[in-house]
Amino acid sequence: MRKRISLVLCAVAALFLSSSFVFDEHKTLAIGSPAPDFRLPGVDGKTYTLESFKNAKVLVIIFMCNHCPTSQAYEPRIIKLEREYGPKGVQVVGINPNNPSSLRLDELGYSDVGDSFPEMKIRAKDAGFNFPYLFDGDKEDAANKYGPVATPHVFVFDQDRKLRYQGRFDDMEDPAKTPTSNDARNAIDAVLAGKEVPVTATKVFGCSVKWIEKKDWIKKAEIQWAKEPVSIQNIDAAGATDLVKNKTNKLLMINLWATWCVPCVEEFPDLVTANRMYRDRDFKMVTISMDAMKDKDKALAFLQKKESSSLNYIYSGDSKYKLIEAIDPKWQGALPYTILVEPGGKIVYAKEGQVNADSLKAAIINDPLIGRIYKVFKDQ
Repeated sequence: MRKRISLVLCAVAALFLSSSFVFDEHKTLAIGSPAPDFRLPGVDGKTYTLESFKNAKVLVIIFMCNHCPTSQAYEPRIIKLEREYGPKGVQVVGINPNNPSSLRLDELGYSDVGDSFPEMKIRAKDAGFNFPYLFDGDKEDAANKYGPVATPHVFVFDQDRKLRYQGRFDDMEDPAKTPTSNDARNAIDAVLAGKEVPVTATKVFGCSVKWIEKKDWIKKAEIQWAKEPVSIQNIDAAGATDLVKNKTNKLLMINLWATWCVPCVEEFPDLVTANRMYRDRDFKMVTISMDAMKDKDKALAFLQKKESSSLNYIYSGDSKYKLIEAIDPKWQGALPYTILVEPGGKIVYAKEGQVNADSLKAAIINDPLIGRIYKVFKDQ
């Protein structure tokens, strides 16, 4: 509930900024203005400018991104727009305006990738984008000229590249429901027909643009995380058996590790990152050290160094094999071992050996309990 409220507040802030109270340095392009030029790299390896789309009767530029649940909710509709209107001479172009260094880990709770250019390539491939997807986040030159306030933010230009519409894609964020006002499509249809656009501007609901000047947020977050208390408790085989039953309503990630295990040590920062990304969702991380009890202080020191403020245990039982059976009978005993357990005890992901961070995050975000869009959609 706390995360849902904070996400809504962020989106409301973006909505507020899309009204007349826009900061001067990021003022949204006025209706009737010519399309500003740009020179941006695309995920397909090409470099694009405004001239690249000179043959389009209508140019639709959509500022969107990887991490935002609202932007992700609109991806299928953007793909459908290009597929249906491309033959009519309409060109859709996606531009990611977010500076990756201004994006906190706890803002990535609805995605398995961030907003860097390499991660854009992953998202474009996974989602099946059929339009150019360009990166503007390093300098934000295009974003400063166009002035998007949230993702997604749509700009529709006619053949003379005059801005005819700017604002939301439609009025329904939830992709499972039918919008009542197809604002972007209405604008495109009007321009293609040589008519006046019925509504030239709307407010925009979505995630605020991560401007370069927000980089200080990252440092503040790191300071805050470093202050979180780190502790370690004992757990025996019976406790582990009860743990794996997962009587919570959260997706449980359990990692078994040891300070003497090199792959365990190497992968641990990725686990902490995943926890910071998803812990405000229906997600919980638990670690179990397989170090000897005499090395409990050593295990705690490692956890403190890695700032692992999740629930941490050290195995206190008399037999490692009892723990192996308690955690997962399919586990052969090699460290590290990581599992995802849904409520009720169903193991939906298991990895013996060092995890691949991308695969782990994908497994988490694609679990029905988590998901890429606001959970409030599922509750309605």
